[in-house]
Amino acid sequence: MSFLTSVTIDVTPLRTSRDFRLLYIGQFVSMFGSAVSYVVLPVQMYQLTRSPFAVGMLGVAEFVPMLVLAFVGGALADYVDRRRLIVWSELGLAACTIALAANAWLPTPHAWMLFAGSALMAALGSIHRPALEALTPRLLPPEQMPAVAALSMVRYSFNHIIGPGIAGTVVATAGAGPAFLLDAATFVVAVVTMLLIRAIPPPVQADRPSLKSVVESWRYARDRQELIGTYVLDLIAMFFGMPMALFPAIAEQFPGASVGWFYSMLAVGPLVMSLTSGWTSKVRRHGLAITLAVGVWGVAIVGFGLAHHLWVALLCLAVAGAADNVSALFRMTIWNQTIPDRLRGRMASIEMLSYLTGPYLGNAEAGLVAAAAGLRVSVVSGGVLCLAGAGVAALLLPRFIRYDGREGVRLKQAEDSGLPH
Repeated sequence: MSFLTSVTIDVTPLRTSRDFRLLYIGQFVSMFGSAVSYVVLPVQMYQLTRSPFAVGMLGVAEFVPMLVLAFVGGALADYVDRRRLIVWSELGLAACTIALAANAWLPTPHAWMLFAGSALMAALGSIHRPALEALTPRLLPPEQMPAVAALSMVRYSFNHIIGPGIAGTVVATAGAGPAFLLDAATFVVAVVTMLLIRAIPPPVQADRPSLKSVVESWRYARDRQELIGTYVLDLIAMFFGMPMALFPAIAEQFPGASVGWFYSMLAVGPLVMSLTSGWTSKVRRHGLAITLAVGVWGVAIVGFGLAHHLWVALLCLAVAGAADNVSALFRMTIWNQTIPDRLRGRMASIEMLSYLTGPYLGNAEAGLVAAAAGLRVSVVSGGVLCLAGAGVAALLLPRFIRYDGREGVRLKQAEDSGLPH
C-alpha cells in the first residue's frame, strides 16, 4: 500500500476543497470541448485549403491578439474579481464557437472565418487564462500545489486523448458544425460551476492596472532565474519541436491512420505520467527535472520525424507527451509555490506568453519549413534544435538548474507575509 501511495496521484485538493472541486469539474468539461475545437480548426482549414502553411498560419492569427492582450488580462486578474473575468471570457468563447459552427454550415465555409475565430478566441483566452491561473492558488495551501499540477495534467491529458478522437469522428460523420456546438455547450457548463464558487476578492495590496504594474511583473520575473528558466525552456521545446500543424499532412502518409490518433498520443503519455506522479513530490531539483524533460521531448520528436511505421510514430509522440507532462508539472509547481498573490495574474500573463508563444509560432515555423524542405526535415530539424537549445539554456541559467523547491516555498511565504527574505 505504501508503494502505491508513493507513486499514484495525490487527490487531496479534490477531497479537501469544495471550491477547487467545482473549478476542476467545470474546467474539465470545458477543456474537453476545447480539445475538440483544437483538432477541428486545423482539420477544417486543411480541408478547405490543402495547405500545411495555411494550417500553420492559424498559430500566427492566435499569437498576435494573445501577445497584445496578455498583460491586460494579467493586470485585470490582479485587480478585479477573478471569478467574474473567467465567467465573461467563457461566455465570449461560447459565442465564438457558435459563430464557427454557423460558418461550417455554409455551402462554402470561409477560411477567413477560421482565422478570425481563432484570433478572437485567443484574445478571450488572454483574459481567461491569467484569471484562472491566479484563482487556483487562492483555493488551496502552497504545499498542495504539486498535487494540483498533477491533477491539472490529468485533466489536460484525458481530454486531449478523448477529445481528438471524438472530434475526428464527428467531423467525418457530421461535419465541423456539430463539433463546434459541442464546444459551446461545454463552456456553458463551466460558467455554471464557476458561479457556484464563493466570491474571492482581489488581493489586499492590489495594484491598479497600468503600464507601471506590468513593468513590475517583468522586473520580478527578471530577478528570479528559476522563473526565467521555466519560460525559456518551454519556449525552446514548443517553438522548435512543435509538429502539430503537420499532423493532417503526416497522417496521409500512413495508410489507414486517423489524424486524431496523432493528437491523442501526445496526451496518452501525459495521462500515464500524471496517474503515476506520486514520485514527483520527492523531487527537489525542479529546474534540472524540467531541463531533462525538454531533452527527452526533443529526442522523441526526432524519432517521430524519422519513423516509417505508424506504431513507432505514435509511440514517439506518447513519449514526447510524457516528457512534456513532467516539464509542465514542475513548471506549474514553481509558479504556484513561489509567486506572491498580488502578482499572480500578471505573472500568469508572462507564463501564458511563454506557454502559448511556442506552440503558436512553432506551428507556423513547422509549416514554413515543411513547405520549403518537406515534412520529415521540418520535424527532425525541430527536434535537433530543441535539444541544442536546452543544452545552451542549461549553461546560461545555472541558478535554474540548482533551484530547490523547498527554498521557493519559503520565499513565497516570506513575501506574502511581508517579512524580509
